[in-house]
Amino acid sequence: MTRNASRRRLAVALGLAPVAAALPRAVPAQGSAWPTKPIRILVGFPPGGLTDAYARQYGEFLSAKLGQPVTVENRPGAGAMIALEALAKSPPDGHTIGFTTSGTLWQNRVLYRKLAYDADRELTPVSFFPSGPLVMGVNDKLPVKTVGEFIEWAKRNPASMGTYAPASYPHMVADTINRTHGTKIESIHYKGEAPMWVDVASNQVQVAIGSFQAFNTVASKGLVRPLGVTGRFRSPRLPDVPTLAETGMKDVLVTLDGWLPMMAPAGTPEPVLARLAEVAVEWGESPRAAQLRETFAIPNRPTPLEEARRRYRDESVVWIDLAKQLGITLD
Repeated sequence: MTRNASRRRLAVALGLAPVAAALPRAVPAQGSAWPTKPIRILVGFPPGGLTDAYARQYGEFLSAKLGQPVTVENRPGAGAMIALEALAKSPPDGHTIGFTTSGTLWQNRVLYRKLAYDADRELTPVSFFPSGPLVMGVNDKLPVKTVGEFIEWAKRNPASMGTYAPASYPHMVADTINRTHGTKIESIHYKGEAPMWVDVASNQVQVAIGSFQAFNTVASKGLVRPLGVTGRFRSPRLPDVPTLAETGMKDVLVTLDGWLPMMAPAGTPEPVLARLAEVAVEWGESPRAAQLRETFAIPNRPTPLEEARRRYRDESVVWIDLAKQLGITLD
């Protein structure tokens, strides 16, 4: 599929009205009351990471705003596909939403030949929650202090990269380093960040990339140390640690900012989507959100609905093209 074709397909998917008409599922009238029952938030990762933290804090805030209970259901596994499939097949009535990562949302369609859902036709973006700079950290016993030194070490020694899911950002980085520098770093996939960093700390895997908060749970004990951070800007909690681009990595991948999309089933009424996104923006200005940003070293806030749609349309094509170029397949 060409990039222009991809954009056209995504534009159709984001049009909502024609998609809703094509879906054989009942949609509540826009004027009907909402919510009329508890709201579920599906999370494709286990507790302990940033995705889960966002879902739980947003859920509590949403419950207070709407006067209905909000429950978080963690459904980890299969590169977040278990949760995404359940979300895609849920009624588009505003009572089920989900949190995932941009990588698993967009790149699964390239990494797997057959999916049980169509992300463009069956899901729609609501708000993008920022992940902030992710940290690349190594076991403290490794004789390396820079990304370049780690790459040279990995050329001479068996090395593995911990990832929080197949097709996730660290998986892509490991494959990029292998292709660019001739290393053979093996990607070891975990169901979330917490167990990943525990294994880095015990040197069962040598390096990983993840959120600052999860990294810091072991870094604060002197068991891992940072080599660099992803994205265009340094982490506010690690101001002396360079970006991966500053260390000399020229790949587009390391300059991209990560997001954690909040999604809903396609066909969810527009007023419901607007209200869900509005609450996300309101939560972003709350004291608890500020504390979470401080904990995870995140400088920016959740996006409004229209910005989420724009990012989905424009940035998904870049991530999908990267997956195709790297040639990673998981089945």
